[in-house]
Amino acid sequence: MLQLPPAFFVTGTDTGIGKTVVSALIAQGLNGTYWKPIQSGLKDETDTEFVRRVTDLPNDQYIQERYRLKEPLSPHASAAIDGVSINLHDFELPDFKTDHLIVEGAGGLLVPLNDNDMIIGLIEYLNLPVLLVTRSELGTLNHTFLSLEALRSRNIEILGVIMNGPRNESNYRAIEKYGNVDILAALEPLEELNSRVLQSEYERLF
Repeated sequence: MLQLPPAFFVTGTDTGIGKTVVSALIAQGLNGTYWKPIQSGLKDETDTEFVRRVTDLPNDQYIQERYRLKEPLSPHASAAIDGVSINLHDFELPDFKTDHLIVEGAGGLLVPLNDNDMIIGLIEYLNLPVLLVTRSELGTLNHTFLSLEALRSRNIEILGVIMNGPRNESNYRAIEKYGNVDILAALEPLEELNSRVLQSEYERLF
């Protein structure tokens, strides 16, 4: 059974990597609380709105975003358009009544928040261990190893990797071996996304 600390950070090797699906899956499976500190892009469905739609968690298990930025850009660029300055000191872990808090990042680790800080700096500031979401397909090895190296360079605890996408045994073995990291799960594409499917998949994987 998957053992996770009370609070942890879900990050990825890139944008569009599946962080939100993984966050929803884990939030559903753990009956946890979900928090997206920075949301870039408000025109379409936000990540918090997505997690609400595909899970059946009660409303009090969602924490309001600290920054809601209009444009779907890197946080530093979207904040500049909105005339907002993102400051690490504006963040603190929220109170949560469940056993687990799932904190989802924006983009990859080296996405800028302002002139000095990146997502990895926010992880360090919040002092959270990390679940790294990586794609399964071609190109994943370089992105995964660079992300692992960045986390280790700052002594950030890595809980493990979750691979997302069609099963790829070669990449699975390579990440495990050369990344010297535990692969906690390989999440393959799901035909539907709803609370029943997510709960079933969580129980199957973990």
